[in-house]
Amino acid sequence: MRIWKGFLINIQFFTAIPITKELPMDQEHLKKAVQTFPLVGLMQGIIYVVICFLCFEFTPFSHLASAFLLWLATILLTGGIHLDGWIDASDAYFSYQDQGKRLEIMKDPRTGAFGVLSILVLLSCRFLFIYESTANIEHGLFIIIALIPFLSKSVMGVLLLTVKAAKNEGLGTLFQNAAKPQALWPYPLYLVSLLILISFFYKEILIIGLLILVAASCSFLFRRKAMKWFGGITGDVLGAAVEGTELLLWMTVWLLHYFVMA
Repeated sequence: MRIWKGFLINIQFFTAIPITKELPMDQEHLKKAVQTFPLVGLMQGIIYVVICFLCFEFTPFSHLASAFLLWLATILLTGGIHLDGWIDASDAYFSYQDQGKRLEIMKDPRTGAFGVLSILVLLSCRFLFIYESTANIEHGLFIIIALIPFLSKSVMGVLLLTVKAAKNEGLGTLFQNAAKPQALWPYPLYLVSLLILISFFYKEILIIGLLILVAASCSFLFRRKAMKWFGGITGDVLGAAVEGTELLLWMTVWLLHYFVMA
């Protein structure tokens, strides 16, 4: 099936899971790949939940060690592809140059000081949010953990098909040329189906709604900033958007831990 091969294309590109099979890269299969971005995110989230559950429930590891392993999984499972985009986009943004120069900086394989500093801040904040949010782990938190990468990958798909490309080359352009905004129709279907399923196990739907609102706000924010700072989207900008969205979602969970879930 094309949709299955599209899903495998995403695993091959956006995770460190080895897919040795040679997959077709024609327009129709890449379109299916874009349509299954959220499903790859959901798969990532389920893997995080399994790791988290096993560490907290079936190992003698401390809370610190368990939180560290979950944090480490969020880095290793993606192979660092989105973190690379965060680094390159940070170097470009903090250069305070014009759009053309920023695009050149993102193409430079070297990493600047701003990229190093930004990745340290990102990963440090993520660890803090994970560590404190999992202090009193409950089943509802497992659902939220699974939802975070689902939402971030949904934001990536929306940005990909609703913001013009900043340049006519690269991974982002490859996927963008394969589909139109109308191809996003499965996204609300995924979301509604997931919400119906969640409602059977978790009654705090307002919390889930808040996370969806944060993700939607990220989509709006990154759309505006991508146009203003870079003249459109690139693969690196999309990677930065994924990491930025996940960071803000984890921050939301962390804040809820203090003011709502406590």
